[in-house]
Amino acid sequence: MKFDGIASFVAVAEEGSISEAARALRLSKSVVSERLAELERSLGASLLHRTTRRVSVTEDGAAFLERAKRILQEVSEAKTDLAERRGTLSGPMRISAPVTFGRMHLGPALYPFLAANPEIEMSLDLDDRRVDIASGVYDGVVRHGTIDDSRLMVWRLAPSRRVLVASDDYLARHGVPATIAELNAHKGIFYTNRGVADWRFATPKGVEIVRARIGFRVNNGDMMRDATVAGLGIALLPLFIAGPDIRDGKVKVVDVGVRPASEFIYLAHPEGRRPPAKLRALADHLKAAFGDPPYWENGVD
Repeated sequence: MKFDGIASFVAVAEEGSISEAARALRLSKSVVSERLAELERSLGASLLHRTTRRVSVTEDGAAFLERAKRILQEVSEAKTDLAERRGTLSGPMRISAPVTFGRMHLGPALYPFLAANPEIEMSLDLDDRRVDIASGVYDGVVRHGTIDDSRLMVWRLAPSRRVLVASDDYLARHGVPATIAELNAHKGIFYTNRGVADWRFATPKGVEIVRARIGFRVNNGDMMRDATVAGLGIALLPLFIAGPDIRDGKVKVVDVGVRPASEFIYLAHPEGRRPPAKLRALADHLKAAFGDPPYWENGVD
């Protein structure tokens, strides 16, 4: 049984076709097919159903797939350990991050890290949906918010201050709220991936929840900012999104006397698995690049 055959099988199972697997492995279709055939001969079992449109895993293939994935993971980690013993950060690293933060801040911070460590093979998935870090698909997940998954080990990268913001046009038409209670009469712009459309504030009496009228709901931070600038309502935005528009005067901070509950930018990795040195090095690099307080808070009172 050859390692490259196992790698080809896992790629085909995950991609759903030999063509896509060949593209991912940077091999020809014929080479991938030959490796699969050799693997099946060595195992004495058929691992895949092949049709003209798609490839699917057989019952024997499903039984072998999980172990095959573990074999690949173990070999990858072994190669990484050897590289780290030589003082080199190398090998594949797959990270997930939110779209807006990734575009505005994570990307610019990542590029010098990757330039300084050319042996790292980084894959970055930008997606605002929550991902299951415990599944092992990702080495690390960069997220903004609270930390409520007990299966995660978390490194805090930066505090994330959030503020209520609105355009001059909206405030001129609807008035400027001065208290939490007055927010209930206003239209809110909400981030749908957080679930309930509400705002939470830390007060001396504990957390107070405000549910303003819904002006707009969307699953993307860029569009929340654009809707706020357009005067559709009040939004609770992190300064890593709203900072430039506040400094440019496109939106104003709405002060209701209390601050939203604290949140953070963090890098999470699965519990029970020793994080590779390159992931720790990435976390340290990002903390230094963002700063404390983070640079995106500059110029905002």
